[in-house]
Amino acid sequence: MQFYKTYFTDKNFLIAFGNGLILLGISLVVQFFISGYVNSLPSTPVPDLILSNIRTYDVSGIFVYGTVLMAFVTFFIVFRQPNYLPFAMKSVALFTLIRSVFVSLTHITVFPTVVIINSSFFNWEVFNGIFTGNDLFFSGHTGLPFLFALMFWEHKIVRIIFFGFSITFAIVVLLGHIHYSIDVLSAYFITYGIFQICKFLFKKDWELFFFKKQ
Repeated sequence: MQFYKTYFTDKNFLIAFGNGLILLGISLVVQFFISGYVNSLPSTPVPDLILSNIRTYDVSGIFVYGTVLMAFVTFFIVFRQPNYLPFAMKSVALFTLIRSVFVSLTHITVFPTVVIINSSFFNWEVFNGIFTGNDLFFSGHTGLPFLFALMFWEHKIVRIIFFGFSITFAIVVLLGHIHYSIDVLSAYFITYGIFQICKFLFKKDWELFFFKKQ
């Protein structure tokens, strides 16, 4: 608690934290409306080299509750030290905004044999576009944990945890025909690019990411 008190009485940190919170909020609102937009458009599925040659597996449980587990793990790791927060929030926000742009440009519906995600709680409209929908390119479930793996690259155990989540979700979304193979493969290249942009745009927050106040 003393660690938090030290940071949250620092004016510069509060400004960085507040900006990150605002940017993250804006990105989530944008994602919500973009998801609604693409889901309202007429679209058709396309053939896929991988999905067309493997049967659908019921991975709904792993997909949904694996996401919940990753969220808890992410919050636990990121909130351990306040100095992680500004860069993490801004990076997730930029990731979400850039993904929303890609989604708005690509109007393809899900593969015909996609697994049905059965979860009454996550069927609420507020979760629109997170577990179902036509916001496919690129895979957020694959890219987001990879983004955190890149952030914590110097922390071997944390890096392995997030990279493990990323690989697991990449396999899961393909087995469940939830994403096209291009959605998954492109996620790694695009996410790496986003990470480099974040380090450039949020340089001070990136430096703060590694700084610990005594």
